[in-house]
Amino acid sequence: MSRRLPPFDPASLRRALVIKLRHHGDVLLTSPVLSSLKAVAPEAEIDSLVYADTAPMLDGHPALAQLHQIDRHWKRLGPRRQLAAEWQLLQTLKRREYDLVLHLTEHNRGAWLSRWLQPRWSVAPAIGRSRFFNRSFGKLYPFMTGNRRHTVELNLDALRALGIDPAHKALTLCPSDTARAKINTLLAMHGLAGQRFVLCHPGSRWLFKAWPPAHTAAVLNGLMADGWPVVISGAPDAAERAVVDAVRAQLTHPTVDLVGQLSLTELGALIGRASLLLGVDSAPMHMAAALDVPQVVLFGPSGEHDWGPWSDQATVLVGNHPCRPCGLAGCADSGRADCLRALAPAPVLQACRERLAGRVPRRHILVETFKPESSSCAE
Repeated sequence: MSRRLPPFDPASLRRALVIKLRHHGDVLLTSPVLSSLKAVAPEAEIDSLVYADTAPMLDGHPALAQLHQIDRHWKRLGPRRQLAAEWQLLQTLKRREYDLVLHLTEHNRGAWLSRWLQPRWSVAPAIGRSRFFNRSFGKLYPFMTGNRRHTVELNLDALRALGIDPAHKALTLCPSDTARAKINTLLAMHGLAGQRFVLCHPGSRWLFKAWPPAHTAAVLNGLMADGWPVVISGAPDAAERAVVDAVRAQLTHPTVDLVGQLSLTELGALIGRASLLLGVDSAPMHMAAALDVPQVVLFGPSGEHDWGPWSDQATVLVGNHPCRPCGLAGCADSGRADCLRALAPAPVLQACRERLAGRVPRRHILVETFKPESSSCAE
């Protein structure tokens, strides 16, 4: 399946490149790979290659030497300028003279880079790509899907393929001092300097993962009745703005609305200040896990065992529909997930109260009762 790979010797490793060309949460879930590799090769320089918009997920990681970026907007520059940008990146990577390339997805760019960079060791997952992809790496490791292993562990399999026993599995996220200072200023402006508060991030890049606004509002109203200040965050996106507006229209108390006002790094700093994050399956959930912030999150079509918060401070609520997790964009790709919409506000509010009071076990998954008459998901 792959060419013979020379025995890996951490002591002789000078430079390594970890490639993860995926979305924000996916990139953050690779941070333990950097930590674990640095632990066995402390003298090595470890670089990473990611999309530019996801770079804040790894920026500042203590194990990282250089963070290389591919800007998705290069396509808008026109063929000549895009080619120039791509060529400059290739030359930059070539000059680093990598001994090791870890490619953590099936993206064909990683195969081309492995051939271009010609490292001594190259590793990628065996996930049924072309012969070209398979022959581009010295080692293909089994990519175990459908067995309820978390994505963090799947990423760490790249190190296990080299004979490395990963010792550092915690996520790492490092909001900048500038971001922390801005958040402190914003919170002070809203009377929350030094105060505890609940952060709600109701939206997602994929809105089929969002909970109905009325349900979110019911939980926030309960928390505010308990005396908790609430801050709401969201991406600078019209669809997420609409979700938040629908939530706020049903609230009985004022909230701090920071939707669209924060960079990704600033959002991390805000999450780090929160007493609790209430949200859904999205990047802020992974950021809260990395920052060791308690959270209550809701899962619908996606699987909580492989994509849930990598944290012992999280309460995950799911429905027990027999068809989930289906991995679809809602029932029959309709954009509406019945398994998520069927989750009632009451158990979510209770879970928030328990987390805020510190009265829950280290890991808790609550399954809401499935009522066939209220759903068409399995029809």
